[in-house]
Amino acid sequence: MNTIDLEKLAESQKANAQVMMTLVRTAFHGMEQLSALNLAASRELFNNSATGAQQMMDVKDPKQLPSIAGSLAQPNVDKLLEYSRGLYDLAANMQREITSVMEQQYSAMTQQAAGIVGKGGAGSPISSDLFGAAMNQMMTASSTAFENISQMAKQMTDIVDTNVKAATSATAKATAALTPKK
Repeated sequence: MNTIDLEKLAESQKANAQVMMTLVRTAFHGMEQLSALNLAASRELFNNSATGAQQMMDVKDPKQLPSIAGSLAQPNVDKLLEYSRGLYDLAANMQREITSVMEQQYSAMTQQAAGIVGKGGAGSPISSDLFGAAMNQMMTASSTAFENISQMAKQMTDIVDTNVKAATSATAKATAALTPKK
């Protein structure tokens, strides 16, 4: 009959709590960065809007409006692209950090499970074979699923990266077409 090893249970709980705290810290750090990014973007938008409104009010000849509007649009588009890149970088960094923590946790869990499988059926050779085979099959399926999920997350990051680059390029081309030539 097996008895519960309270020391190992306490270590396991402590390790799980540390992983959870790491994930929470990562999330808070990401939220701080997102807040700072949003605050800076809001401040920049307000300052650009105030400057643009002042320039529009200073116009004496209505024929100047299209050129002033075009010159005001370019910095705003540039800031929007910069904000989008910052947002993408923040999301990609968060994904990498969380994936790293989860990979470390999964690796530790797999090693512990392998140790348990090794010790699992030492008392009875018949049950040991069945137990070991079932645990090995479960660990293989679990490893495959985790690898597939990790690969999918990396592919999603690559897709988002490609889309951000394409949107940036298209926006830059559209802005260039709208900006009046001197």
